[in-house]
Amino acid sequence: MPAFSLSQERPPLERLLGIIELPIAHILARALEGQDISTEEAALLFNTSGPEMDALVAAADELRKRQVGELVTYVVVRNINFTNVCIKRCGFCAFSRDYRDEEGYLLPVEEVVRRAEEAWQLGATEVCVQAGLPPQMEGDLYIRICEAIKARVPDIHIHGFSPEEVLYGAVRSHCSVLDYLKALKEAGLGSIPGTAAEILDQEMRDRIAPGRITVQQWVEVISTAHKLGIPSTSTMMYGHVESDLHKARHMALIRDIQKATGGFTEFVPLSFVHTEAPMYRLGLVEGVRPGPRSEEVVKVHAVSRLLLGNWVPNLQVSWVKLGLPFAQALLGAGVNDVGGTLINESISTSAGAQHGQLVRPSQFRRLIRDAGRIPAERSTSYKIRRVFEDPASDPVDPVDRLDGDWEEQLGSYSRLTQMEEHRFHHPKHVPAKSRA
Repeated sequence: MPAFSLSQERPPLERLLGIIELPIAHILARALEGQDISTEEAALLFNTSGPEMDALVAAADELRKRQVGELVTYVVVRNINFTNVCIKRCGFCAFSRDYRDEEGYLLPVEEVVRRAEEAWQLGATEVCVQAGLPPQMEGDLYIRICEAIKARVPDIHIHGFSPEEVLYGAVRSHCSVLDYLKALKEAGLGSIPGTAAEILDQEMRDRIAPGRITVQQWVEVISTAHKLGIPSTSTMMYGHVESDLHKARHMALIRDIQKATGGFTEFVPLSFVHTEAPMYRLGLVEGVRPGPRSEEVVKVHAVSRLLLGNWVPNLQVSWVKLGLPFAQALLGAGVNDVGGTLINESISTSAGAQHGQLVRPSQFRRLIRDAGRIPAERSTSYKIRRVFEDPASDPVDPVDRLDGDWEEQLGSYSRLTQMEEHRFHHPKHVPAKSRA
């Protein structure tokens, strides 16, 4: 994806609104007045270019100022992707492995807990626990993971288990989604990722991931979680085979859910990483694009601010998908959050993302300040923990002390797939002596 700069000088917003085409000017003016724009209007904004696109970006930046101010937040978090073995065959996923694959792994619960405890010692306030869907999984696995983490690290926030995983856990446990979510909450789950969303259009999902959780099921899991007091993020994966109208409808559905439940903490656009994705690399789906163009990335973030900002005010950029320079540029297009330190990011890395597995808090603070904004550390639920007004007073966080050999201490995805001690063994194929 080519770099795209938002640093060029552009005319003031008022002047731009006076020189651009009337339909676009009218949409932006309504948004600036605090009104919700429609799905069709959002789709029109995706087609802007030149002065109209400049005005769109300027309007998104202005709305960001009004809705959330000048703070740019981040969270100190460790990802724990405890298995890459999955029964699904999603065309966009390069992370998952078949149980017969020699790179398949499964971390035991004790190792998941050890990693959570290590994260806490490094200053993390959250662990993000997600994985593949291993065959013949014990239905209570996710519940036991939460219980074990909370027993050892009671104050850490568990952000875990996508709607796809929640549904799988409920099916494997022979219970309803409602009862399964209640059990997860009782076990210590704090929030769930709003991933597995991709594009919330069933025809589109049937093309890129047949057999994946349906739109109706995704909405059911998310809405049920929200009603139980379990908040979630919301996401959208774009840049593959979807249209502008698909993107607009997806965002509008997120807004409708938020109006009904109020449970989304943020919206995170996720650009499709094509390099190792089967549907692109193997030509499994016709017409797949090699990810979004840079101008599309900018417009997706700007339109997100206009369509969702009244209801989901926090807009996060995925640095692991786009890289830090592009993430920084998007702070001028409506973004107010740069996500988390991640530490052990595996899913985007396996798909071919080239932007690393760790960003230190000091790197986030420097990036934010260089964009002319004020850095702040937040909790998972966007409560502000610390605001860093003065660089001279910045702390040296434990994660900042990690040296160049941090992977030796904390591990990496490539190493994990080669570790025999964590090799996945299908329950039906483990020798009797090993099961004893």
